[in-house]
Amino acid sequence: MEGESSNGTITPPIFDGVNYKVWAVRMEIHLKAYDLWEAVEQDYEVPALGDNPTMVQIKTHKEKVTRKAKAMNCLFSAVSPSILSRIMQKKSAAEIWKYLEKEYKGNAKLDNMQVMNLFREFETQRMKESETAKEYADRLLDIANKVALFWTMKTVEAIEP
Repeated sequence: MEGESSNGTITPPIFDGVNYKVWAVRMEIHLKAYDLWEAVEQDYEVPALGDNPTMVQIKTHKEKVTRKAKAMNCLFSAVSPSILSRIMQKKSAAEIWKYLEKEYKGNAKLDNMQVMNLFREFETQRMKESETAKEYADRLLDIANKVALFWTMKTVEAIEP
């Protein structure tokens, strides 16, 4: 999902419509690492410069405009082409983030159904004659990790205001 490019920068995790919650956590950290999260979290307008701005005002204005554009670029770069076509008309990083969250986050009822399906899948697992004990354990662990991820995300959501 995430890796280092040839020039040493870390590429953002790519979201393809699956596993939104994991992508959102990773993407938030990615944006914070580049000091861009504020542009997503706070949907602020950058006011036009007044007459005779100081050098500090010009620098601050440019930084805010650039930060907003970089945050949008980062989000555009972190989604598949099919998702990009749905968000490219959005005007801010905050608007993009809210759209993705609304569209892909899911809801408590759906999450509970998915957890129940995972429990059912876990309970019905049987070791195949052709697989090793490690392969079987890995399959079980994969299901258990998916359940744990749901509970972790629920805990994070309960803590956040």
